[in-house]
Amino acid sequence: MIRITTNPADGPLFGQSKWWGEPDMPADLDWPEVTVEDEDGEAYDDPLTFVCQIRCADIAPLDPEGLLPHEGMLYFFAALDYFLGDMDTPSYPGMGTWPQQYAQVLYAPSTDELHTHELRYPDNTPATMPAEAISFSACDNRSDGLRLLGHPYIDEVGEAMPGRLSLLQIDEDDRWNLVFHDCGTLNFLISPDDLRQLRFDKACCYLHSF
Repeated sequence: MIRITTNPADGPLFGQSKWWGEPDMPADLDWPEVTVEDEDGEAYDDPLTFVCQIRCADIAPLDPEGLLPHEGMLYFFAALDYFLGDMDTPSYPGMGTWPQQYAQVLYAPSTDELHTHELRYPDNTPATMPAEAISFSACDNRSDGLRLLGHPYIDEVGEAMPGRLSLLQIDEDDRWNLVFHDCGTLNFLISPDDLRQLRFDKACCYLHSF
């Protein structure tokens, strides 16, 4: 299994594995959004939080079974605004299994011709967290923290979603003011069959908190 360690970036991270920041995607991939309603009941599309992009070549040496693709780029998006401190956000997905539109995993089979997809506030300042560089290392199948593959660290998650692998596990982190209620974790989960077929659109999120 693959542990993720992040550190503040020393320079540009275009086309590299990174946590937060802005995704570098091909032109045919769009920034995922969730449809929500404002206080007046008007529907609008709210962009999901960009969590990370994983350059698959970086993890190939740590994935000898070939569970993940070893070329291209994986992108993870989720409705994290509430958990990053925006208590007024209308896109709160709740506990347990999230509705499909609240979390998305995208895959680009090539890292050629990527373009940085920007998300800006009206004053043109970035509406994203500062990017952090990622390094990868081997870890146990059930370890805590930030991790690719394996099974969820929390037993209750595996019991609620049997037979699914943890594609990405996200733990709380005070540096980012990221809190899942009380000692919680968020897991992107996928079945082994869907993973073999690269059906990342079948992945779902499960939020557990004690």
